[in-house]
Amino acid sequence: MSIKINKIILSNNIDGYILPKNDSYFTEYSKINNLKTITNFSGSAGFAIFLKNKKYLFVDGRYTIQAFKESGKEFKIFEIPYVWPKDILNKKIKIGFDPNLFTWETLKKYFGDNYSLVPLNLKLNNKIENYYNYPFFSLSSKVAGENVNKKINRFIKIMKQKKIDYAFISSGENICWLLNIRGKDLPNSPVANCKLIITKDKKIYFFSNKKKIGKIKFSLKEFKIRFLEENNILKCLDSLKIGNFSIDKKTCSVYEESLINYKFKIIDFEDPIYILKSLKNKTEIRNMINSHIEDGVALTKFLYWIKNYKTNNLTEKKVEKKLENFRKKNKNYLYPSFDTIAGSGPNGAIIHYRSNRFSNRKLKKNDLLLLDSGGQYKWGTTDVTRTICFSMISKRIKNIFTRVLKGHIAVALTDIKKEINGHNIDKIARKSLNSVGLDYRHGTGHGVGAFLNVHEGPQGISKNNFIKLKEGMILSNEPGFYRKGEFGIRIENLVFIKRIKSKLMFENLTMAPIDTDLINYKMLNKKEKKYLFKYHFDVYKNISPHLKINEKKWLANLI
Repeated sequence: MSIKINKIILSNNIDGYILPKNDSYFTEYSKINNLKTITNFSGSAGFAIFLKNKKYLFVDGRYTIQAFKESGKEFKIFEIPYVWPKDILNKKIKIGFDPNLFTWETLKKYFGDNYSLVPLNLKLNNKIENYYNYPFFSLSSKVAGENVNKKINRFIKIMKQKKIDYAFISSGENICWLLNIRGKDLPNSPVANCKLIITKDKKIYFFSNKKKIGKIKFSLKEFKIRFLEENNILKCLDSLKIGNFSIDKKTCSVYEESLINYKFKIIDFEDPIYILKSLKNKTEIRNMINSHIEDGVALTKFLYWIKNYKTNNLTEKKVEKKLENFRKKNKNYLYPSFDTIAGSGPNGAIIHYRSNRFSNRKLKKNDLLLLDSGGQYKWGTTDVTRTICFSMISKRIKNIFTRVLKGHIAVALTDIKKEINGHNIDKIARKSLNSVGLDYRHGTGHGVGAFLNVHEGPQGISKNNFIKLKEGMILSNEPGFYRKGEFGIRIENLVFIKRIKSKLMFENLTMAPIDTDLINYKMLNKKEKKYLFKYHFDVYKNISPHLKINEKKWLANLI
């Protein structure tokens, strides 16, 4: 494939070519990953630039160690957002790109305004992206908490307020929310790969692989919907009268934007569904609570098992399989919400580590195990990280773990009305670590979908997230610390924002114990100790009815 890119550069008289990780649906995880095929980098975010004599790979702080291990021999690694292509490339060079795989917003972030970018409609991989013919299916309003007609009417009301005649919705996750549908076009998310045009006069044009729409059932009272093949967008645009369009700058490709811009005036670049979808209704919250109790039972049983395991023949792969088997015992469990991270010892320092046959490490008694996993359930999404020890741990590591825990508790107890956004809360999470010169190179939390993507914005807890946090939003709370070549520590719960009288507070969804063998209780104040006691009491109350007697006793001793 790398040879094919060199041919593209030479035959098109350009100086370089940029290759993203995403497919044309701009999802985090897709079934075809040209970036991994060509660079060997397996992380969920990144891009490569090929010049005639140089190769660059750009990744964020979660993946720097991983990128050096997987691709460092052939590629020079740069960490974003500290270095962008515009910081290192000569402005006179011409860079080729596939206009189906980039948005203008992304290209401007990477290159600024002074580069010569050459669109090339070339397919590196001739396979059809939707090669899984798993059909789409509908969720009842009892599961979704709101029927399709109400959702579309809410959306059209926003269109009319903004004087928008046509809305192009290019995010599959947003269409899934709007139409109460799901699919299986991604490895770990129930997302349907599709696109949509909605008109202010209530016509809907649905673009997808038509073989997949057989099980969709709509009770649309006032809307007309037409199902079209995914390559028929141009034909549909030609049939529409002149008017104003809205697009989504995050997922509307350069190619699609150019098609719309040729005939129509684009007056809005924000898809309001991101915000609408982030505010979970009572039914979605209830479904998520139930899913987390079910997931908590599986994880608690697993934690009891591994903490009491007597022999020394466990590997990371065996750990992954054992946890998956515990989850599979639940009838509502469907599949993992992402590839499980089971990093022992130095592998735990690779933030988004994925064990393979070369790296699969045997667990050692003195190592920490960082275990980050989650599941898709009917009808919720989970994501939880626990750090586990198997012997007496040094005071140094205990103190670091306790500082991570203090940050985790500080987030959990945040007065959201006071702090307002994730930018402010991120500072609180890092305070204890920062006080002794320590930090971590990832955000403190990401948004989460309700039976959708495990990573789903726009809300988040990070240095660069200024989205106002509101009731009903779901986020992760996951500070950590990583010492290269030694260990990794992370404590992650999912939380939802709950209104209690006049206050906005985080409420824990995740129900699984924290390893108390790693805590230096002398470093915790009264408020933190009270929180930890209450959390483990809540875990016991919710989980213990589903445990065996020995598991119950073990869990009770953690309170």
